[in-house]
Amino acid sequence: MQAGLLFWTVATALVLGVLALVLAPLLRGAGRAERRASYDMQVYRDQLREVESDLARGVITAAEAAAVRVEVSRRLLVAADAEAAEGVAARGPRLLTLTAAGVIAAVIALAAGGVYASLGAPGRSDQPLAGRLAALAEARANRPSQAEVEASAALGQPETLPEPRPEDLALVERLRAAVAGRPDDIEGHRLLARSEGSLGNWLAARAAQARVMELLGAAATADDHVDLAELMIIAANGYVSPEAEAQLARALDLALENPVARYYSGLGLLQGGRADLTFRLWTRLLSEGPPDAPWIAPIAAQIDEVAIRAGQAAPEVPSRADVAAAEAGSEAVSEADRAAMISGMVAQLSDRLATEGGPPEDWARLIRSLDVLGRGDEAAAIWREAREVFAADPAALALLRETAGDAGVAE
Repeated sequence: MQAGLLFWTVATALVLGVLALVLAPLLRGAGRAERRASYDMQVYRDQLREVESDLARGVITAAEAAAVRVEVSRRLLVAADAEAAEGVAARGPRLLTLTAAGVIAAVIALAAGGVYASLGAPGRSDQPLAGRLAALAEARANRPSQAEVEASAALGQPETLPEPRPEDLALVERLRAAVAGRPDDIEGHRLLARSEGSLGNWLAARAAQARVMELLGAAATADDHVDLAELMIIAANGYVSPEAEAQLARALDLALENPVARYYSGLGLLQGGRADLTFRLWTRLLSEGPPDAPWIAPIAAQIDEVAIRAGQAAPEVPSRADVAAAEAGSEAVSEADRAAMISGMVAQLSDRLATEGGPPEDWARLIRSLDVLGRGDEAAAIWREAREVFAADPAALALLRETAGDAGVAE
């Protein structure tokens, strides 16, 4: 209440001060002519008194005094007539001036009140920084969950990728069936999450990655948490839910400098009204680069607005050509990944094991992947080769034999 009274007192004083500055010259000008005529008459009266004094002291003769009296008297009469005329003429304009001054004062006061009523916040209490931050924190704590947003028709569906090829769909159908029969197969669910994402089935991809996290438990890496958070955000049409934020926080606990987790954390803070914190995260990511990193283009597209909301000067960002090249490169990579899909990953794994070798878990993963792709003959060949590689390791052979049995290629 006291704060409101103080505001209105200061506002009224400011309006009155402005009115005084605007109206003072106008009011002074109304009486200026009348004061000039009165001043001239006083000067002539003083001159008549000086003539008598000069005559008494013998400075001038009687004839000279008479001539001066006649001239000064003539001017005095002219000034008297002017004073009378100006006084009559001034009364009309002065009244008009005072009326105009009143109208101007009313217009300024009403305009000031109208502008404040339109743009200001009459009746609203003070909003200190601590209170605003507390309100933002409360709003973030009560924001919709991942499930609520995914179920909301208002947000629409995430943008899907180009129409997949029939052979890609067939591969994913086989993968779905295989994973359904092996619910505890971590690599199968991981492959399914990537495959569903390649087709734009974000909800299914998020569910598959969530199953990966359940199976991994405490063994999940920072990248695993980031993958789940990213799929959650895409499935929610760009919204960073509390569940996605928790995954990002866990990723940063495991790898503080993870750039993807930092980018999405900044996005979540921006959605929660903390553009100042987003600005700090994103400007550092921009400075670290590289220019073709996938998070640089979206940051560059938003950093000017973030800087304005944060009250900061916008930082230097990659040129439009650099951003366009980065975006084009990302699209090209996504298209290539979609076209190659599972077979490309399997080929890379097979080549690595053939040239560099690897642990039995990687050999088992390759056997499962080939089985899922319907390439049983190749899976059987890998099983035979693995038996030779791990002939002296009974534990490895047991793992590989079990995998080969599940794939139906064990002899």
